[in-house]
Amino acid sequence: MKLHSVLASLIFLLAMSACSSHKTALPYFKDLPGTAGTLESFSYIPTVQPDDELFISVSAFNMNAVAAYQTPLSNPATREDVLRPSSPQFLTYIVDSKGDIEFPVLGKIHVEGLTTEQVAQELTNLISKEVQDPIVRVELINFKVIVAGEVAKPAIVKVPNSRMTILEAISEAGDLTPYGRRDNVLVIREENGKRTYARVDLSSKDLLNSPYYYLKQNDYIYIEPNQVREANARYNQDNAYKLQVTSTVVSAASVIASLVIALTVK
Repeated sequence: MKLHSVLASLIFLLAMSACSSHKTALPYFKDLPGTAGTLESFSYIPTVQPDDELFISVSAFNMNAVAAYQTPLSNPATREDVLRPSSPQFLTYIVDSKGDIEFPVLGKIHVEGLTTEQVAQELTNLISKEVQDPIVRVELINFKVIVAGEVAKPAIVKVPNSRMTILEAISEAGDLTPYGRRDNVLVIREENGKRTYARVDLSSKDLLNSPYYYLKQNDYIYIEPNQVREANARYNQDNAYKLQVTSTVVSAASVIASLVIALTVK
C-alpha cells in the first residue's frame, strides 16, 4: 500500500513539474489582454546634451549667401550615412560642457536641452536676418546605445535617426538568449550630468509607457543571466577548481614519487 502511495506521489510530482516547465519565461508582454487591442502611446525625441556631436548644414536658393555659415571639412565626420561622399562635407560641431556650440558668424549658440528640430529652427531664425529663406538641417551624429549581457550579439548599436526603442536595440543585438532575464532588464542613463538607472520588465505591457521604452544617446542596456545560467556558471567554476586542485595534487605526487625513486636508486 505504501509503495502505491509513493508511486502515486512521484507521478503527481512529475506531472506538476511538466506543467510548470511548460510555462516558459521567454515571451514578451505576457500580460497583454485578449488577441487585439489598443494602447496609449507617446512620442519621444532626444534632446542635445554636452559632448554630443551635431552635423549642421545651411543651404538656400543663393548658395553664395550662406557660404559664410559653412565650415569646410578638415576632419571627416563620424557617420557616413549622414554625410554622403558625393555631396559637400563639413565639420561636425561638438557641444561643450556648457551646452554651447561655436557657429560661424553667429558665435556661441546654446543648444543643450533642445531637439535637433529646435536647434535647426533657432539657427534658421538667426540666419534669416541676413539670408532670405535659409534651410538648416541638423543631425545628431553620436546617437548610439550599448546592449550587453545575455544577448546573442552584445554590441554598440548606432541609431540612424532620432528615435530608437529598447526593443529595437535588443533586436539589433540578436535578441535575448534563453538564459536572459526578461523581467529585470537594467538601463543606465546619463542625463544632465547625473547617472540614473532603472529596471524594466520586457514581459509586461507597462514597458510601453515607461520613460525607458524610448532610448537616449549612450544608454547602457544590461540583460541579467537567469538562475539556470548562474547555476551552470557556478558548476563550471567548481569543476574547473576541482580540476586545478586535482592537477596540482597529481603534479605534487609525481614530484614526490620522482624524488623517492631517485633517493632509492642511490
